[in-house]
Amino acid sequence: MRRSGGESRFWDCTLRKMDVINNVYKITKYLCVGAIGILIGCTSPKEVLYLQDIDSYKAQKIESIYQMSIHKDDLLAILVNSRNPELALPFNMPMVTYQLGSEEAGGYGQQRILGYLVDTNGDIDFPILGKLHVEGLTRLDLTNLIKEKLMESDLIKDPIVTVQFLNFKISVMGEVDRPGSFTIKGDRVTLLEALSMAGDLTIYGRRDRVAVIRENNDVRTVLYHDLRSADIFNSPCYYLQQNDIVYVEPNKVKAAQSGINQNNSVGVWLSAISVIASVTAIIVNLSK
Repeated sequence: MRRSGGESRFWDCTLRKMDVINNVYKITKYLCVGAIGILIGCTSPKEVLYLQDIDSYKAQKIESIYQMSIHKDDLLAILVNSRNPELALPFNMPMVTYQLGSEEAGGYGQQRILGYLVDTNGDIDFPILGKLHVEGLTRLDLTNLIKEKLMESDLIKDPIVTVQFLNFKISVMGEVDRPGSFTIKGDRVTLLEALSMAGDLTIYGRRDRVAVIRENNDVRTVLYHDLRSADIFNSPCYYLQQNDIVYVEPNKVKAAQSGINQNNSVGVWLSAISVIASVTAIIVNLSK
């Protein structure tokens, strides 16, 4: 069936309009994807740089505010020594051996001293001396307390006492590269060190809103920090305590991404925008 000249022109015009609509659809889709990519990747240096005012920071004497106090549920290793080892023997916990790996694989044992668990009343049950209230004391305080009691009771004239924390750990969560709990071997760890152990903040982490959650004396506190300012050195949470939790909030871009993903992913939104663009193009072409 042959078409008349008018019908041919009509179909040619229709095909050209469909080509225009398809081109508009593709261009709109690429523009939307590009715009989202720009929004995600465009971050001001002022939002990610740490300690931006460090040049104006004046040297300060580091006080012993980082010394940890003993809390309930802490596990303490207490060693007593003397010139006469037999006198100190009753006050020391036995060493236990943990088998690492299987015997077939050539596993080896690791020795570790048993610790004193601080109970819900803040006490430990120390050999011969009995109940000792240790909650709120520092390692040095407890060391001096035990030495005094040993000498007052004429049990050891020259005691050497060493106290260590066996369960000093912190947790880092939120927008960091490797969230998790970390065991601290020494007696102090800073907020910046904890973030470093967790692989630093991701590009989506808010440098101006890093929270430290702390429980002490049955009170839970939350303190926020701005890592862009040297004021963090003055924070009571700059030196972390055992069981502190560090939480890094996500920025607006990450929050927006989460919101989009909860609503059937980015593709749905791109499809909706593309449909709107296509309808607009059809209306414009038909009006010509």
